[in-house]
Amino acid sequence: MMYDILQLTGGLILGLGYIPQIMQLIRTKSTADLNLKTYLLLLIGISLMETYAVHLVLQGSGHMFLVTNTLSLLLILVICITIIFIRVKQK
Repeated sequence: MMYDILQLTGGLILGLGYIPQIMQLIRTKSTADLNLKTYLLLLIGISLMETYAVHLVLQGSGHMFLVTNTLSLLLILVICITIIFIRVKQK
């Protein structure tokens, strides 16, 4: 139980850490200093971890990991889509 709380807390902090980047992207509409490849690699890596998290849940454990990983996956996806949208709109 203690480790579930630690994982949930750490995962939430890591996931919510992407929100300032999203807010800055929306506010400034500037992607000049962001490398889309980096965020796409993060998206692939987190997607693979999501598969593992689903596997753990199906075996009866890893629920907190699935919750926090899904949060990170969605936020990275928002960043990727926002970068692409802003760059296409600026052309």
